[in-house]
Parts: sequence; C-alpha cells; structure tokens
Amino acid sequence: MAQNVKIREIIKDKTIAEIIKYYPVVQDFFINYNLQDLQKNLTVAQALEKILPEQLEEFGLDVFSLTEELVKFMATLVNHREEREKVQNITIIGGKNKQGEAENVTLTMAVGEVISIVGPTGSGKSRLLGDIECLAQCDTPTRRQILINEHPLSDEERFDMGNKMVAQLSQNMNFVMDLNVAEFLAMHAKSRLCENAEQVIKQCFVCANELAGEKFTMDTKVTQLSGGQSRALMIADAAYMSSSPIVLIDEIENAGIDRKQAISLLTENEKIVLISTHDPLLALSADKRIVIKNGGIHKIMETSDEEIESLKDIEKLDTIMLGIRQQLRYGERVYPLKFVL
Repeated sequence: MAQNVKIREIIKDKTIAEIIKYYPVVQDFFINYNLQDLQKNLTVAQALEKILPEQLEEFGLDVFSLTEELVKFMATLVNHREEREKVQNITIIGGKNKQGEAENVTLTMAVGEVISIVGPTGSGKSRLLGDIECLAQCDTPTRRQILINEHPLSDEERFDMGNKMVAQLSQNMNFVMDLNVAEFLAMHAKSRLCENAEQVIKQCFVCANELAGEKFTMDTKVTQLSGGQSRALMIADAAYMSSSPIVLIDEIENAGIDRKQAISLLTENEKIVLISTHDPLLALSADKRIVIKNGGIHKIMETSDEEIESLKDIEKLDTIMLGIRQQLRYGERVYPLKFVL
C-alpha cells in the first residue's frame, strides 16, 4: 500500500512528460485508452480535465478509475524492478554426461562473479549454457537442475517473458529489423522499462563504441553492423538496459572486441557471467572454470595464484597479437618479432 501512495504522489506532482521520461512504457498505457494526444506538459489530473467524458465512458471508466488503473500499472513496473534486485546467486546441480555417468557437482555463483566454461569443441559447453538459459529443472537430456537463490523454480517463473532472468549472447548475432542503432536502443529502453531512457541509450552507444574495434554511429543500420560491432552493442545493452542478472556468452574471443573490458563491464553492473571460451586469457581471468568432457561437467577449478601470475605474460602476448591483427587490417607489413616476456 505504501508503494501505491508513493505512485499516487508521483502522478499528482509530475507532468505526463516527466512520468514517461522515467517510465517510457506508460506512454503505451495512454495509447491503449486512445489518450495519446493528452497535453504532456500537464499533470495527469490537469490533462484529463481537458478531455470529453465520452472518451473514457467508451472503456467504462471515469477520471478517478482511469487514474487508479494507472497506479496499478505503474506499481507492476516497480514490482518487476524490485524482483530483479532479489536475485543474488545461481546454483548448478549436476546431472549426467553422455555415458549416463553422474556429474556429482554443485556450483553456486554470486553476483559479480565470472565463470568460464572450457573443453574441446563438441564436448557439451553449449548444452550447459542451454540448461542455464532455460533454467532447467531436471527436464533436459543432461537432467541438470538450476536454482535461483538456492531455490527451484516453477514453470511460471521459468517462462515469464516479462521477468526474464537470463540474457544470452550467441556466436552469431544477426539483426533482421530495418532500424538504426538509435531506434534499436530506444525500442529496448522502452520494452525494458528503463528510467532516464535518453541517458541510458547514450551510455550504451558510447560503451559499445569503446568495446568495438571499428566505430559506428547512431544512424548506422543494425543490419549493417559487423559481427564485432553487433556483439559490442549487445554487451552494452545487457550491461546497462537488461535487468537479467545472469549473462551467458558463447565464444566472445571471435567477436573482434575488447574482451576483458566487456567482462569487467558486466560484472561491474552486478551480473553473474558465464562464458564458453577457448581463450586462455578469458578462461584464466575468471573466478572459476568449469571443465566439460563427454557432455558432462568433468571438474570445477578455481583460478590459482600461479595462474593469475601467468596472466601477466598472457596479456603481453595478447597485446602483441592484437597489434599484428591491426597491422594486417590496415595493410601494413609484419616484421620479425622482438620481445621479452
């Protein structure tokens, strides 16, 4: 009830334009009642005073009942945000591998942690990501179970599209909509109920350009983005717009973006990140790594102090390889290397 009182105060004191700025999807509420032409520089009460009663009678409403419907609608938006904040960890309870052997593992990951998933091609890394994406409850071929905050989930919780807990970035990011970057981000900001939408859109755009090897503009069509640009845009989107607390990434090393910066961005925004990778830099930068073998979780390893120390040399090698890639991209000659690790 206290929440509804607060929302009533917002509706009473704020103009419609101010309400829409913080809750963009409220604009759809007014459109549903054919009230898209309300004067947005007025409060809801002031704007409704200027319309004919017949406009609301068509829906069996008056000014009071419409305002109450708006309060309920905005309360639902706030509730969704609060539910997101409650997700603190995810647990994988092992099932079985391709031979039917028990995995005998339980792994809990907290907000801000990065877990890498390693193993040979075809070993089952993507299957593990798939189990997490669908929040499996012993109902997939591996019989794994995924817990949220150490509790199993009902089908309603798993498949609630308005409360999606998992965001996945696959190897192939193909856009089919004829939108430019600005329109795409605006659509996502609206659908994800972002507060301060304009600021978040700008933040996503700037961040994506920092991650991508090649710059793009707000006017660039999303269908014209390269693979690296697309991945950079979606990582920024997942970090700043998506309320999904769990982010799954499949082989980011082939995306042509700043991998370490991308992972840091997600963890700084309180995401639990699981990344399938063959990249030693990413695998050893994670807090733990899951080793997949024969379709099952073979072992779980914490990154050791020695491995963390070795990252310094791996980062030097990675910087050298990045420099060579840049030389090749810009048509320069590559000469014999002289370096000391």
